[in-house]
Amino acid sequence: MSAASKNLWRFLFATTAIILLAAVLNFVVDPLQLFRPARLFPAMYSPSSRMQGAGLIRSQDFDTVSMGTSVAIYFRPSDVDRVLGVRSIKLSMNGSNSHEQSFVLAAAMERRPKRVIWQMDDWIFRNAPEIDSGIYLPADLYRRNAKGVATYLFSGAMARESLWILARAIPPLEPIVARFTNGLMFKFPVSRVDDINTRRPDFDVAGFYNAKSALADFRQLIDPARSSSIAEGYNYDAMVRNFERDAVALIASNPDVTFDIYLAPYSILQFVAMRDASPSTLKITYDFTAYAFPRLLQFPNVRLHDFRDVKDVTHDLGNYSDVIHHSPVIDLKVLSWLADRQYVVDPAAPLASLERLKAQVEAYRVEQP
Repeated sequence: MSAASKNLWRFLFATTAIILLAAVLNFVVDPLQLFRPARLFPAMYSPSSRMQGAGLIRSQDFDTVSMGTSVAIYFRPSDVDRVLGVRSIKLSMNGSNSHEQSFVLAAAMERRPKRVIWQMDDWIFRNAPEIDSGIYLPADLYRRNAKGVATYLFSGAMARESLWILARAIPPLEPIVARFTNGLMFKFPVSRVDDINTRRPDFDVAGFYNAKSALADFRQLIDPARSSSIAEGYNYDAMVRNFERDAVALIASNPDVTFDIYLAPYSILQFVAMRDASPSTLKITYDFTAYAFPRLLQFPNVRLHDFRDVKDVTHDLGNYSDVIHHSPVIDLKVLSWLADRQYVVDPAAPLASLERLKAQVEAYRVEQP
C-alpha cells in the first residue's frame, strides 16, 4: 500500500472517529435534553424557543402548555404555576404562525397535558410555509425521527455545546466557564428553565414600556410610506382555512384537553392604526373574530377569553413598548384574568366583546404631538 493510500485511510479513520466521538458526547451530555432530563450534568437552556421547545416537551414534568407569539413569550412558568395552580411549560415562539404553533402543540399532546393556554390573534392565521420547508423550526427534532436524531447527534455545533456544558460541570472550571457563557458564543446560556425568554430583574420596565414608545410605533404604522405593512398577511379566506386546519382540528382531536384561548390586550392603537391607515384590514379583523368566536365556542373543551376591550389596560399607553407588546405587569394581570375567568366570552353572546371593541375603536382619538 502506497504512502498516499495509508494517509488517506488514516484520514478517513480519524474523521470517522471524531464524528463518532461527537455523537457519543452529544448522546451522553444531551444538551437539548431530547432523550432524558439532565442528571449527570447541569441543565442549560437555549433562548431559541423553536429549538428548545423540542427538548422541553421531552424533559419537563408538566400538565399545562402555554403557547403564543412574542406577546406571550415573557411569562415565567413559575408565575403561571402559582397563579393558575398548574405545572406548565412555555412553548411560545416569536413571530410564530398558527401552523408552527399547532405542530409544536401536537408534539406536546403526546405527553398528555390537561390544559393548553393559547394566546391567539388573527395575524397568526396568515398563510405560511409548510413545516418542513421552514428554516427556523427543527421539525424532525419534534418528531424524533431518524433524521432528527442523526442530525442532532452528529452535529459539530451541538458537540461544542456539549463540551461547554461538560466543562461547566467540573467544579474548578465552573466560575470561568460561566463568565463566558452567553447567547453570542453558545446556544445554551440559560441555567434555569424559568429564565428562558424572560425579563431580567434589573430590566428597565418604565424606560422600555411607555406612551412615547407606543405612540412612536403608531405614527410609523400610519405613515403613508409604511402603512401598507398593516395589511400584510390579511386574507380572510386564507385565515379561515388556516384557522380550521391549525386550531379547530387540534382542539377537536384532543377532547380531553381544556383549551384556554385568549386574545391579548393589545393597545387600542393597534386597531386605530388599522382604522386610519387600512380600514379593509380592520374589517377583516372584525370579520375573522365574528367567524372564529362562535366556531370555537362549539367545543365544550374551549374557554375563550377576550381581553382586547379591557379599557383600563388597552387605553393606558404606558403599558406598551409598541402598539401590541405589553409590559410584564400586564402579563401578571392576564394570568389573574385567566384564573378568575373575568373576561370569558359568553356562548350566548359570542360577539359582545367584539361590539365593545368596535365602539372603542370608533370613538378613540389620538392626541396630537
